[in-house]
Parts: sequence; C-alpha cells; structure tokens
Amino acid sequence: MRDPAEQNGISTRPSRRAVLAATAGTGAALALGGEAHPYDIDARLRRIISRMTLEEKVGQLFVMRVYGHSATAPDQADIDANLAEIGVRTAAELIAKYRVGGIIYFSWAHNTRDPHQIADLSNGIQKASLSLSRGLPVLISTDQEHGIVARVGSPATLLPGAMALGANGSRTDALTAGRISGAELRALGIRQDYAPVADVNVNPANPVIGVRSFGADPKAVAGLVAAQVTGYQRSSVAATAKHFPGHGDTAVDSHYGFPVIEHTREQWSSVDAPPFRAAIRAGIDSIMTAHIMVPALDDSGDPATLSHPILTGILRGQLGYDGVVVTDSLGMQGVREKYGDDRVPVLALKAGVDQLLNPPSIDIAWNAVLAAVRQGELTEARLDTSILRVLRLKYRLGLLSRPYVTRAGVDRVVGVRGHLLAADRIAERSTTLLVNERKLLPLSRVTHKRVLVVGADPASPSGTTGPPTSVLADALTELGFTASALPTGTAPSAAVVARAVAAAGEVDAVVVGTYNLSGGSSQRTLVAQLLATGRPVVCVAVRNPYDVAQLPDVQAYLATYSWTDVELRAAARVIAGQVRPRGKLPVPVLRADDPTSMLYPIGHGLSY
Repeated sequence: MRDPAEQNGISTRPSRRAVLAATAGTGAALALGGEAHPYDIDARLRRIISRMTLEEKVGQLFVMRVYGHSATAPDQADIDANLAEIGVRTAAELIAKYRVGGIIYFSWAHNTRDPHQIADLSNGIQKASLSLSRGLPVLISTDQEHGIVARVGSPATLLPGAMALGANGSRTDALTAGRISGAELRALGIRQDYAPVADVNVNPANPVIGVRSFGADPKAVAGLVAAQVTGYQRSSVAATAKHFPGHGDTAVDSHYGFPVIEHTREQWSSVDAPPFRAAIRAGIDSIMTAHIMVPALDDSGDPATLSHPILTGILRGQLGYDGVVVTDSLGMQGVREKYGDDRVPVLALKAGVDQLLNPPSIDIAWNAVLAAVRQGELTEARLDTSILRVLRLKYRLGLLSRPYVTRAGVDRVVGVRGHLLAADRIAERSTTLLVNERKLLPLSRVTHKRVLVVGADPASPSGTTGPPTSVLADALTELGFTASALPTGTAPSAAVVARAVAAAGEVDAVVVGTYNLSGGSSQRTLVAQLLATGRPVVCVAVRNPYDVAQLPDVQAYLATYSWTDVELRAAARVIAGQVRPRGKLPVPVLRADDPTSMLYPIGHGLSY
C-alpha cells in the first residue's frame, strides 16, 4: 500500500520544525535561519558532518538511479529491476542501505510519468531519508536539457534545446528558458539539473553532443551558458555546466568508447574553456566532468573524470572553481575503459570529484570507497571536503529547511499557459531558413492547399506527442492546409520511396523531414525523386542543420535543431507564413563535396 503522505503529495507543506525534528541528531545544526554569515553556516554544516558515521559519509557522495514511480510501492517490474541492478526493492530501501546523498530521475526508469506523480515520488524520497537517524534531505537531479534530451515531458513545458537557442541568439531568451525550466523542476522536487551543455560543437561529426551544444562560436556559447545558469539558479535549481574540460570536438561517443581530444593547450583555452569560465563567473552551482582524454592537459592516459591535473589543477586551481564537481555517469564506457568499477569512484575522488553519479553497481562502488578510506588510500578529511560542498549546495537550494513540495505548487507552476506561450515564441525566433529558391516559402494556402509530410520519425524525446511527421501534418492542418503524414524513416527502401513519390502526385507540395543525412543515405534518394516530380519540396532538418549540405538541389530548407513538438509547430508556422523565420546558424555548414569550403557560415539565415 502506498504511503499516505506520498499518495497525497504532502498537500500541506510540513513546517520547518517538523522537518528539523525528522532529522533527529542533526536538527539543531540545521537551524540556519536568517542571514547567517557563511562562516557560521560552514561551522554548522561541519557539525553535521562530524556526527555522521563513515558509512553515511560515503553514501552522501553518491547520486544513484532507482526504478519506479513511487519511493515505497513501485510496480513489480521495477522492484525486479531494482533487485537485479541495485540489490534493493525500492528507493526507500536504497536510501536506508546506502544513505545516498542524491538520486537521479530517468524516464526509462519510470520515475517521470506525470507531474503529480513526480512530486509524490520526490516527497517519498525525502520522507524516507529524513525518517532515518541523522537523515538528510536528498538532492534529486535529472537531465532536462530540453531539445533532444528531456526526462520530464508534457504536460510540463518543453523548451527549445541548446542549438535552437544558439540560433535564436538571445541571452534573454536563454535566461527565460532556464528560469521556466528551473521553476518547473523545483515544483517537482528536482533541485539539480544537469544542464546547460557548455561544450563548443566544432566537429560536425560529433555523435554525442551536436545540437545539445549552443554552437561553434566560443564567445556566443559562453554568453548563452551564463544566461542559462542565471535563469536556472534564479529559480533555486542548481545548474550544471557540462562536460568539463569540453566534449565538443570528438567523433566518438563516450557512452560507448573513449574519446581523445587532440586540442593543444592554447586551443583548449580559446575554444573549450570560455563557456566554463563564463559559467563560473555566473556562479554555477555544479560542473560535470567528461569521460574524455585531453593529452595536452594530462598525458597520463586517464579520462578527465579521473584526472587530478584537470579537475584539481585546472578547474579548481586555474579557473578558481570551488563548487560541486559531479561525474558524468560512471556506467559509461569512456570512464570504464582503463579501470575496473571498483577503482573508478576512488580515483574520481582522488582527482577532485564531489559527487559520484550512477555507478553500474552501487554496492561495488560504495564498498570500494569505504575500503579506500579504511585502508588509508583516501582520508576521511577528503570525504568531508566534498560532503561540505554538497551540504552547502543543499543549504543554498533550501533543501535543509524545505525539502518537500506540494501538488498545489505543481499546479501553479508546471506547464502553465504563460510558460507554454513563452516556449512557442522562443522556438519561433530559433527556426532558421537556410534555402528559399524562387521564394517558395511561405507556402500559400491557396496554391499549395494539399500538403504531404514525409520523412524520418526518430523516437520522440520524453513526453512529446510525436511522431514528427504527424506533428508537422497536424500543425499545418490547423493552419489551414490539408496535410497528411507518410512516415518514410531514416533509411527508406526503394518501395517506400516509390510510395512517397506516388503520394506526391496527389498533392500541391511536399514537406520532408530529414535526420542526420550522410553521403550514402537513402533519404537523399527520397528527396531527389520527390524533386523530380516537379512538386514544390520543402525540407526540414529535424536534428542537425548540417543535413542541407547533402541536398544541393533543394528548393527550401529549414533547420529546427530538434524534433520536439514545440520546435516542429514553430516550423509549421514559418512554413505557413504565420511568423517570419529569424534564426541564424550557430554553426558553420561545410560543403559535402569539399569539407574545406564553407557552404553557409555562422550567422547565415534568411527571412521573408
């Protein structure tokens, strides 16, 4: 049976006194009301740390996944997954066994079904931790970058992603997006967001960053990163600049391999470092490490996550950062390439990390850190230093006094009309028109009434209605066209291409959604054969703007930078002429036949 408090969402916010009482022995130390001097706060936080057992200290350093929509009564399938991967049944058992300082939400772990459920889960997690002796509030986090990476979906507000904001170019819009996202996450009990991405995407072949980056101009990226940090943190949610020291110039995905960045020290300083410097100047609460090797910064062969020269020497020493450092997921291949899962968390702490995110086995990692302290490889004082940083962050976020959220608070903030309208306007200012031969766009509802939408339907990011072809067709129909969708996929066969060409003969215009085109992609064949019909063809890059280089004969081309509903609906309004395209390329597009030549520079963008 569900815990009554969790079921009801703690509809009446618990008093500060009740929260402090739930922390038992830490209650007096948590009484940090008023405008206390930072030294007073640190002194009181250190008293909390002094009362913790070694096992509790080790737990505070971990941020762990857990399956289920409820902290105490998840579905049986999620109980089974927890037992198989973690050795516990529920989030409450995870907290009781390992005393983890943080929990990360994932949609695939069934943590994020709907806003009220998320708030209930957050409250259940806090209650489970605070009911323990010397229990502390849990720092709940997620990856809500927006665009193609989102863990909390509709009816929460889904905003344009980083590269769309880069095309928009407005720091005000970037700040607004961060403020809206932060306010909604906070209402759900999520206090740390692993955003914004501070990587400068200078490699068009980058398989893991791409449109998650604001762009390829370090100065522009730095300004937008700082704006987003300000927006999030004005909403009392910790922003997290990632992935230090910079993941923008790699052709290897660190989830599956070990990237090596060959930038010189000077290149790193001029290209990769500026956004992180800007984030630090903006008061960033946390910075995430990258599982990459940068020989110019550390030639040991270790990934940055395990590199003392990079994390302590450069990040803390050279850049002067003293906030929380969190690893990227310790389950990724990039950090597991060289060392076993028992060594990785120990080496990360020795390098200067404060939070150990999502190890493959919490039991192996937790016991490895515990053993390292007992055997003298790590000192307890070293743990205390990181725990103090984590507790300072929890204090700044208000977790030590008000860890719970309410359903009423969710209803006041999450997915409200003002937020949704702001997302629409920001998306409109992001949509980028790259090609418009003979002024094909905007399409006329008189001469191009019947529209066929074909193309790729990649799996929709969390909580979007999708698929992209249907979203575009429905949006165009709402705008006065008669539009139908015919999905053709990312690798259409000859039969699928033939079916699309036949359908094109029955309409006045065709819209094609392209997705990560390569030289040998059959998506190119689809577009070529549709153009051969003589029907007007409008292409929409639903992910990378680089696709246009593979289609030199295209008549009209838009870039949306993501296939989320908010960006696709904005593209439909641009196609229909309801709004003018205003986006400018935040990355250069090189010629496909000669990658040394520029096709479209940064700043290219047409309008009506």
